[in-house]
Amino acid sequence: MINTLQIQVLPEVAATQNLLKSTIAQELNISEKDIKHIEILKRSIDARQRVTKINLRVDVYIKETFTKKEEEIPEYKDVTGKDEVIIIGAGPAGLFAALKLIEKGLKPIILERGKDVQSRRLDLAKLTKEHIVNEDSNYCFGEGGAGTYSDGKLYTRSKKRGDVNKILDVLVQHGATEDIRIEAHPHIGTNKLPKIIKSIRETIIEYGGKVMFNSRVIDINIKNNAVTGVELQDGTIIESPKIILATVHSARDIFELLHKKEIEIEAKAFALGIRVEHTQELIDKIQYKCEARGEYLPPAPYSIVKQVNGRGVYSFCMCPGGIIAPCATSSGEVVTNGWSPSRRDYETSNSGIVVELKVEDFAKYADKGPLSGMYYQKEIEQAACKLAGGTQKVPAQRLVDFTNNKQSSNIPDTSYFPGTTSSKISDILPDFVNTNLQEGFRQFGKQMNGYLTNEAVVHAPESRSSSPVRIPRDRETYQHPQIKGLFPCGEGAGYAGGIISAAIDGIKCAEKC
Repeated sequence: MINTLQIQVLPEVAATQNLLKSTIAQELNISEKDIKHIEILKRSIDARQRVTKINLRVDVYIKETFTKKEEEIPEYKDVTGKDEVIIIGAGPAGLFAALKLIEKGLKPIILERGKDVQSRRLDLAKLTKEHIVNEDSNYCFGEGGAGTYSDGKLYTRSKKRGDVNKILDVLVQHGATEDIRIEAHPHIGTNKLPKIIKSIRETIIEYGGKVMFNSRVIDINIKNNAVTGVELQDGTIIESPKIILATVHSARDIFELLHKKEIEIEAKAFALGIRVEHTQELIDKIQYKCEARGEYLPPAPYSIVKQVNGRGVYSFCMCPGGIIAPCATSSGEVVTNGWSPSRRDYETSNSGIVVELKVEDFAKYADKGPLSGMYYQKEIEQAACKLAGGTQKVPAQRLVDFTNNKQSSNIPDTSYFPGTTSSKISDILPDFVNTNLQEGFRQFGKQMNGYLTNEAVVHAPESRSSSPVRIPRDRETYQHPQIKGLFPCGEGAGYAGGIISAAIDGIKCAEKC
C-alpha cells in the first residue's frame, strides 16, 4: 500500500532518514518495519512560527517495494536536412524552443551574439577585475543568457504546472540535481548552470540542430510583410521563413532595429531600484527567529511587498548566501544584479529592492516613442557610472544613511568585487523612486526586526528587472501581428520573467512554428 501524507516536522527530522521514518510511523500508527520506503514529493520551509518547521508531502510505501519510475525522455528526432527555423538568442527561451523544434522534426539554427559558457568566463573576469565591458559577452549576453551566471532560480508564478514540471525534467536529464523537482523554491546555482547549459547545447547538436556563437544579428530581412531570414554582423545571410526572436531584456540594439524598420513595438513598464546587501547571519536570525540556523536549515531568503504612495515596493531576485555582480552591457554604464552558488554558502545575502514604474514615468523621452523606457533606463545607468568614477565601481550608501538621504562617511567591504564609491544615491534615482524606497525600507524594518541597519549597504542601480519594451504578438499564432513568421519570445519580448517562464514561452513559440 502507498499512503500519501502531508506532514510538518523539525528540520533535523526532515534531514535524517531514521528520524523521519519513526515520525511517520507514529503519525500513521504503524510499525517502522512496515515502512519499506519514503519518497519525498514536495518540500518547503515554514518559518512563520517561533520554531521553524519543514513541510513534507511524501509517499509512504507500507509493506510494498518501491520501484523508481523510468524517466520520460522527450523523443528527439534527427533533423539533419529538415526545414530550418532561426532562433535569435541562446537563453532559456531559445534553448527550449530548439529542443521542442527537434521534437517536431524541424531544424533549429540558434544565433547567439555572445560566446559559449566556457569562453564567456574570461570576459566576466575582465569585467569584474579590469572593468572592461564586452558588449557581446557579459552577464547578460552569451550561451544560456542572463540566467547562466545568475542565481538559477527555478520557480515561477505561472499556473501551468505541467509545463513547469517538464522544464524541470529536462534540466535533470541534462545534469541538474533531482531535488529541483521537490523543492518549493528550486535553485540550481551559478556554479552548476554552465555545465547544464552546455549539455543542452550538445543535445541540440547531436540531433542535427545548429548553434552559432559570436553571431550578432544586425538585420531581419523582410519581404511582403514576411520574414525571409537575417543578416549577421560579418555579412552572412541566413534564410528561413520562420524566426523565433528570443533575445534577453537587455538587447537594446534589437529594439532599435525593430523601431527603425517600423515594426511595431511598445514601451513597457518595468521596476527600478537598488540592490541591498546584508550578512546572511542577520537574515537567518530574522527569518528563523534564532541565534543560529544550525546545520539542518538552508540560508534564509526573504520576500517583502509593500504599497508606498500608490506604487509597489518589493524585493526582487533575492540571493541568500550570494554576491552582487556587475551587469553592464555597454561601457559607460553601471548595473547591478545578484547570484548565489548552489550551496549558497557566501557570508552575505542580497536582494533587489525595486519600485514599480509606469509608462507615463518615461514622458521625458516621449520623442523616443516605444523606446522611451529604454532611454530612461539607460540615463540612470550612465549617471551611476559617472557618479562612481567612470569605471565599474558602483555608487553605494549604508542603508540607514540612504533612508535619511545622508552620504556615508565610509563604505564597508561588500561582495561587489569591482568596488564601491560612497555616494548619495538620490543623485541618480528619480525623486519618487528614491523617496518610495526610503519609506519602503522603513516599513521593511518594522516587519523584519533588525533589517534596517547601517551595517547593510545599498548599491545602485538595479535597473534590468525586466524588458522596457514589449514586442506584440497574436494570441493564437504567437506571430507578430504585422510580420508573418516572426515569433517574439521570452523576456526580451516582454512575455517572461525568469528561467522557467522563459523556457515555457520558448516551447510555446516552437509549437506554433
